[in-house]
Amino acid sequence: MPTIISFDMDGTLVDAEFTDWVWGHGIPALYSKKTGLSFEEAKDFVVKEYLKVGEGTMEWYDIKYWFQVFQLEESWEVLMERYTDKIKIYPDVHPLLERLRERHRMVLTSNAGREFIGMEMEATGLGKYFDRIFSATSDFGEVKKTAAFYQRICQILEARPQEIVHVGDHYEFDYLVPRSLGIQAFYLDRSGRGGGDFTLSDLRDLEKRLPAALDQRRRIETSEI
Repeated sequence: MPTIISFDMDGTLVDAEFTDWVWGHGIPALYSKKTGLSFEEAKDFVVKEYLKVGEGTMEWYDIKYWFQVFQLEESWEVLMERYTDKIKIYPDVHPLLERLRERHRMVLTSNAGREFIGMEMEATGLGKYFDRIFSATSDFGEVKKTAAFYQRICQILEARPQEIVHVGDHYEFDYLVPRSLGIQAFYLDRSGRGGGDFTLSDLRDLEKRLPAALDQRRRIETSEI
């Protein structure tokens, strides 16, 4: 079976500006318009409501839930479309994915909701590179990319953990968790401050590290025969 390469989305392929604008500007602006509060007052209230719920809950990630909570009159689709010009991919993404898809199966494994994934894939044209796209929150009801999430991915793809290479920018959920299962994970640290054999400063480093990762997979497969 060809090696499967899994990519995280926000912070890995696409920067966080779009989501920051939706949550940090768009929703507060609509709440300001609805209530007559100043934008800063509305944002302060909205952020406090976010924090009451907390990122450990499914509601934190559900834009439709927040439109109901704040009783906003405009649709969430219209709001998100307003900020599509904020969706930006990193310059190393398209060239790398174009080359990799000729030799590997590729999947997207994101913590973002389907609403955000769909908007970002459409705006960037990245969807064409992936055989499957998985959302931890929308598809599996997981608030983070847990061990159970990666195990489900392996089951769906009918692949062993050793047959998957994963790349993402969250040290715990994109690196430590998948590696604990045997997935060959790389931690993407675009700040360039990190180090180590499994830390990438940009995605171009992945191509340099892949041969060693694939050799490791072959050694594991040989030892199991």
